[in-house]
Amino acid sequence: MGLPAPGLPIYHGAIDVHHHVVPAPYLAALRRGGVDSPIADVDFPAWHVEASLDMMDRQGIATAMVSLSVPGVSVPDPALAVRLARETNEFMADLVNAHPGRFGAFAALPLLDTDAALRELSYALDVLRLDSVGLFTHYGHTSLGDRKAEPVLAELARRRVVPFVHPSAPADDGAHADLPASVCEFPFATTRMAARMLYNGVFERNPELRLILPHAGGTIPYLAQRLTFAPVIRPSMAEHAPADPIGQLRRQYFDTAMSGNPYTLPSLRAFAPVSQILIGTDFPFMPAWSSEDNGRQFVEHGGFTEAELASVVRGNAETLYPMRARQHTPI
Repeated sequence: MGLPAPGLPIYHGAIDVHHHVVPAPYLAALRRGGVDSPIADVDFPAWHVEASLDMMDRQGIATAMVSLSVPGVSVPDPALAVRLARETNEFMADLVNAHPGRFGAFAALPLLDTDAALRELSYALDVLRLDSVGLFTHYGHTSLGDRKAEPVLAELARRRVVPFVHPSAPADDGAHADLPASVCEFPFATTRMAARMLYNGVFERNPELRLILPHAGGTIPYLAQRLTFAPVIRPSMAEHAPADPIGQLRRQYFDTAMSGNPYTLPSLRAFAPVSQILIGTDFPFMPAWSSEDNGRQFVEHGGFTEAELASVVRGNAETLYPMRARQHTPI
């Protein structure tokens, strides 16, 4: 499969499922709540809607599904988390309505308060008409794979709503003191969360649950077989072993952010069906030049047919978010 025809941008007509917003009121509220940076020693990127639209137009992205990056609305004050989720979701709804077809949105949830999270989920999906929700691999010491988070996941599964699950920095800051957490710990966090879901029975109890796992699923494609060996290494885990761990993982979705390279792609392509691969750019946490290079390498090294590339760039996401498919045709 070659590059797009001469004159066409690299992501021609794409739906970008990994695109962040950093609204100024959200940023100010986080700082009032004691959160000064998303990742230790990493500044929040400057963001405004014109920057997203300019990047999208230059690279041919038709629609960006926007979400918060870390820390989301995880702040020490529970009341602030609830208020911040509502304000953020209403901001996203206004953004979607102000730019028809150009944006969809994944709602923020105050997940540590289960009742509040379920109320906000209902408001975001049923009243604001947002497309889905954005979750994180863990909230402090609580993993999304723990039983505490399952009521929210079960409701998403019941609705057949596919959430976007972004990795978050580990609670133990010493684990990544020498590097930004996103370099190594983020992909490990995604893998760790998925493994907990497998062995806590989350996927088996909620067979309709599907997740978008960014950055090609962290290290899941590479380590998938190894993840099945937990009962071999610790026999007491046999009673918790899922019946089809590889199948459960392969049914999830994987975005391409930071993964368009000749090292990551072969593992993703060997593991994930084409139907489960989606375009992601990680803008603005990754700059526009990075997503453009990621896209070019994705086409060059992915080995996709013409039809497969069309599915990855747009068709698979259209199936998940039909409201956005109806609203906007490829640019």
